[in-house]
Amino acid sequence: MLLHKRPAIRVGLIGCLLISLSACASSANREALERSLAADPKLKENPITLGTPASNNPQNDKLAGFPAEIPIYSDAQVQEVRPATPDSGQGQTARFTTDAPSNSVLSFYQQQFQSNNWDLVSESETGGIENTLVARQNNLQVTVSVQSVSGTSNPTPTPTQSAVGNNSDIATEFTISYSRDASVATTPQGSNLKDIFTQPASENPPPSTSSSVFTDINKAPPELRQYVEDLAALGVLTQESVGSKNNPTASGQFEPNKTITRRQFARWLVAVNNQIHANNPGKQIRLASDSAQPAFQDIPRNNPDFSAIQGLAESGLIPSRLTGDATAVLFRPDAPLTRENLILWKVPLDTRSSLPTASVDAVKQTWGFQDAGKTEPKALRAVLADFQNGDLANIRRVFGYTTLFQPKKPVTRAEAAAALWYFGAEGEGISAQDALQSQRQQSQPSPTPLSSPNQQ
Repeated sequence: MLLHKRPAIRVGLIGCLLISLSACASSANREALERSLAADPKLKENPITLGTPASNNPQNDKLAGFPAEIPIYSDAQVQEVRPATPDSGQGQTARFTTDAPSNSVLSFYQQQFQSNNWDLVSESETGGIENTLVARQNNLQVTVSVQSVSGTSNPTPTPTQSAVGNNSDIATEFTISYSRDASVATTPQGSNLKDIFTQPASENPPPSTSSSVFTDINKAPPELRQYVEDLAALGVLTQESVGSKNNPTASGQFEPNKTITRRQFARWLVAVNNQIHANNPGKQIRLASDSAQPAFQDIPRNNPDFSAIQGLAESGLIPSRLTGDATAVLFRPDAPLTRENLILWKVPLDTRSSLPTASVDAVKQTWGFQDAGKTEPKALRAVLADFQNGDLANIRRVFGYTTLFQPKKPVTRAEAAAALWYFGAEGEGISAQDALQSQRQQSQPSPTPLSSPNQQ
């Protein structure tokens, strides 16, 4: 009987042995699993909070010269700090690296600038590899350039990537550059605009010749040169809007063939209209008050051009939320002014009435534009209304005869001046030359009548 039980006993012993071995193996596996899931002791000692400004970062000593209002990404490591421009004490550039993804860094700076009332000047993206964000607050301009290091497909590292090395923990590299414009700090915001836009005709100084204002008007296309000269003599093309301390070669230069920005054209549009109609307040554009609710998210009250751009929006002359355009939440001040922008903003000041209903076919039949279908519907109405102004139409004066409107093409400074040279309908308008002549007459003293011998 015992002989028959021996196989069963052997099987039982083998089973117990296997269970013991399995338990040991499970214990080893369990410990290994626990170690793999345990928190990194480095992170316990140095916890990281992404997306918040760095306040107690010991590396801040390297950023001693950085303005306190510039936010610094908390997980960023400072690599180097150098002057923004050689031989200039106006700013610095700092280079950082971080293991956070580039989109997190970019999102952080977008939110910080917007929540702290910075003016977002421009934002550019290049396929997610490198992004640039430019913001301005008072006299301080900051440029943030964010580049993905680990995410780039470029097999050849850039010079900055080579400096970082092959550290796999680094996902993003970015630079912060800032500069200050002392002239902005010493001039109250908006005061120069109001002096230019609202100066009574009787207080206008004697007009200066164009040669004393700009030295490069001769570079303008011959057919547009006279328009530029008249506006320059009228004193509405302010030199301070062209030159800057950071670009001394631009002093006294009009740069007629340079693309004009939306911000600059808005300034000129208000200034020229109000100067040409200096004797008719009913046709002047009112500047917005400092307490007005901003119509655009990127033109806050502290923007130096707020009074002019906000005034255009409140007058209904440019699309905004005030005109019911839900998509026009950004003005994009430093974006190029396009041809369709030029006509859409200028023509209402010529017609002084509602723009007509327009269609692509109607514009093709009147102007003969082959690319009429590429024009925005709102701008189509202004293009059609401009045709009704005959030889004084803006399109004819600025672009001459053409069968292509090219609505998205940027406008040059000389072309913008040509458009602003004349305001009004054909036969009822006034040109810059007319305003200049009137200004000269008012600046001349009245002749003193001669006394007759009988009165002596």
